[in-house]
Amino acid sequence: MGNFSIASSREAFPALKQEQVFFDNAGGSQTLGSVIDSICEYLSKTNVQLGATYNIVLGSSTTQLFRNLSFAFDFPEGSEIICSSIDHESNISAWVDLASRRNYILKWWTPKTRENPKLLAEDLKELLSEKTALVTCTHASNILGTIHDIKAIVKVVRTIPDALLCVDAVAYAPHRQIDVRDLGVDFYCLSWYKVYGPHMSMLYASYTALMYVKSLGHFFNPSASLQDKLGLAGSSYELVASIPSVLSYFGPNPTESWAAIEKHEFELQSALLNYLNARSDVTICGEKDADTKKRVATVSFLVKGRKSEEVVEKVDELSKGNMGIRWGGFYSVRLLEDFLGLEKDGVVRVSMVHYNTSDEVKVLLGLFDQVLGKN
Repeated sequence: MGNFSIASSREAFPALKQEQVFFDNAGGSQTLGSVIDSICEYLSKTNVQLGATYNIVLGSSTTQLFRNLSFAFDFPEGSEIICSSIDHESNISAWVDLASRRNYILKWWTPKTRENPKLLAEDLKELLSEKTALVTCTHASNILGTIHDIKAIVKVVRTIPDALLCVDAVAYAPHRQIDVRDLGVDFYCLSWYKVYGPHMSMLYASYTALMYVKSLGHFFNPSASLQDKLGLAGSSYELVASIPSVLSYFGPNPTESWAAIEKHEFELQSALLNYLNARSDVTICGEKDADTKKRVATVSFLVKGRKSEEVVEKVDELSKGNMGIRWGGFYSVRLLEDFLGLEKDGVVRVSMVHYNTSDEVKVLLGLFDQVLGKN
């Protein structure tokens, strides 16, 4: 997309040329037409072996990449792992299992309040010790939408020699431009299929962090890059070949494109949050402010006296299946059940990205009025 604009971006997505409204983007965005074309082009004309040396590894999912990474760590006996208790399970289960397998000490990093819970650097300080080997957290919650101050967290982690920070960026990456070196993280993972691309994920490691990762590959293969160490020949070549099409979508000035996306998403989330904040029967889970420095356009809420499933099913019925909002726990079961004390019914979630429109939000709010009654 040469000159990026929000107004014309919808033309780049074939799936948007139908009546369906996609408000479950945190579960997976729609795919760019250029990505689809490049996959076809690759399989048709250039299906050959790949090879390069980068500080990234590509894989089938963030869950799989974190699991692979967990088997590549060899921390000293008695090491401690600090794990966020409000993350997506992909950034929890691997570390719980690692601690169990290697008899490491597992500490939980839990917000001190259920009212707009956040992972704060100040709270992390209390958990750190000279034995801390790994800290894990999310950049933005896939339920709460809340953005965490990764730079502040990095600063605190760096007070412990050899301690590493692993960040799950899956719920953040579709909404903001990312510079891993500026953030200063050790490991950082995102899913391309939630950033308008193919169904695969990517894990970054800093050069320093790479030294702490042993190779899981065959003994006779190279073991210098993260791909060598963790890749295990697991990438689908045709999908890898389509990733540049995602980057091209943001045009020659990606910083300006991402700024336009942030501005547009502010309008979308403001409309939704203003509506929900005005309702006495609704409780927003997470950041209630539409400020784009505080949250992304993933909004979850509860309705007093109503099951989340019931609300979503009613909206689905009234829209004749064309309004794709969702209910449930979205793989953040510990956050919802253990921390927020909710049942398996979970929350109502509306997850928007830049190709959603203000008109689509207005239609959704009209449906909410019908389902919940005007406030």
